[in-house]
Amino acid sequence: MENEVKKSLNFIEEIVEKDLQEGKNDGRIQTRFPPEPNGYLHIGHVKAICMDFGIAEKYNGVCNLRFDDTNPVKEDVEYVDSIQQDIAWLGFKWGNIYYASDYFQQLYDLAIEFIKQGKAYIDEQTAEQIAEQKGTPTEPGVASPYRDRPIDENLRLFQAMQNGEIEDGKMVLRAKIDMANPNMHFRDPIMYRIITTHPHHRTGRRWNVYPMYDFAHPLSDAREGVTHSLCSLEFENHRPLYDWFLQALDIEMPPRQIEFARLNLNYCLTSKRKCLALVNEGIVDGWNDPRMATLSGMRRRGYTPQAIRNFCEKIGVSKAYSVVDYGLLESCVRDDLNANAPRAMAVLRPLKVVIDNYPEDKTETLEVEIHPEHPEMGTRKVTFGKTLYVEQEDFMIEPVKKYFRLFPGNEVRLKSAYFVKCVGYDTDENGNVTCVHCTYDPESRGGNSPDGRKVKGTLHWVSEADSFKAEVRLYDRLFNKENPSDESAGAFTENLNPESLIVLNDCLIEGGLKDGLKAGDTFQFMRQGYFCVDITSTEDKVVFNRTVQLNSSWGK
Repeated sequence: MENEVKKSLNFIEEIVEKDLQEGKNDGRIQTRFPPEPNGYLHIGHVKAICMDFGIAEKYNGVCNLRFDDTNPVKEDVEYVDSIQQDIAWLGFKWGNIYYASDYFQQLYDLAIEFIKQGKAYIDEQTAEQIAEQKGTPTEPGVASPYRDRPIDENLRLFQAMQNGEIEDGKMVLRAKIDMANPNMHFRDPIMYRIITTHPHHRTGRRWNVYPMYDFAHPLSDAREGVTHSLCSLEFENHRPLYDWFLQALDIEMPPRQIEFARLNLNYCLTSKRKCLALVNEGIVDGWNDPRMATLSGMRRRGYTPQAIRNFCEKIGVSKAYSVVDYGLLESCVRDDLNANAPRAMAVLRPLKVVIDNYPEDKTETLEVEIHPEHPEMGTRKVTFGKTLYVEQEDFMIEPVKKYFRLFPGNEVRLKSAYFVKCVGYDTDENGNVTCVHCTYDPESRGGNSPDGRKVKGTLHWVSEADSFKAEVRLYDRLFNKENPSDESAGAFTENLNPESLIVLNDCLIEGGLKDGLKAGDTFQFMRQGYFCVDITSTEDKVVFNRTVQLNSSWGK
């Protein structure tokens, strides 16, 4: 369209378009998303996923999925499967699936070439000694006493490492670069270490030595034909080393590493170690607990892929560190569900209402819109009868100022039904209200009175004649501190929000909703918020999770 405003490019798109204009990489665009399969994907990964796949998609390229599986101690096929599921759920499609382990033999052979060229050596120092002799950012490092080993001896020892003749931690292979370089990553980085204690999830016991990230990553990128290696900002200082390995191998069209600021979200915990502690200590119900920042947890809670992608679009791409407010994510979820979620009525804390002047044995079927803004979605049927249920908070004996719901003598509208007027109430021996008595105006069916009188309150309801019980889990943020990892005042577990989960039993849901319910189905419960069917839900016990409230109430 002529009046359509062209969206400005982010700095990565500017680089890509310039490369295309200059004919680099023969006009190809190829990216990759390279997670290590050592845990579940979380919200912090989403920005990288959207960047890697989004760039390829926008410029008619391809984005491959590569598992950087170079540490068998922490990796598992469970994580491989969950990562693929999460990416597919977000709506992205990869070109091919690769594994760093696909290249173990080639990487091993390349390491031997580095040794033969005098660019790598076997070091027998401990990890602590190596760290100490590397120096500081302002002071040069000290050369290892093993730095000038003869090439033949390095080759022999590297073979012994692979043969399983050397204990874990006794030797490493280091690149011989520059112990005085201001970039600490250049001070003879480790290329290979020994791991004999854990079999690899794909290669089993085939290998006893495993490449480090800084060695495996650029060479994997090059082998696959990656043109733009997009990664988060913490790898910026690694880029010169990334380029050094590529230059050492004389790659004809080396990939280009570009860094962007990672996604940091307040009130969220993404540390895999701390998340694992939450799971192991039973604080949460597994990695897919709806309060977790994992994608599987957000999916179970009812967050939609489109909402998450819209969120990433809104925060944009930059190189500046920032922390995004969790409320923005909730707002994106709320906007998407508001536009698409069918409506329903649910009473979470039921209070009985009897319509005294309604015929004892009569029920009516009322037509209610499924979505007020989408008439094409049609209508649903709800049953009205003498005995109904409303929320406990929708009745007060002595109303506060500007309270327009039920109280003695007040008239309200029942959604899509009738005007009803409170004429009394019953209490138990403790003074708790057990039942509200009302009369209805038979002429007000549909929620309008023929005499034109107005009422200020409209309540949702369900009928005793056609409703079913459900468990409803009211989820909120898991932490009540913006930076839950801050342990300055104690352990991070002391920052937990005690109201992150409230379970309500005996909630009542309009009867027509039960037919065909399946896990993941999402609804707006009128005046309550957005809810989805939990994966544990059964026909005998229906369970709903609150996805997000209608409006943000955090901090109020």
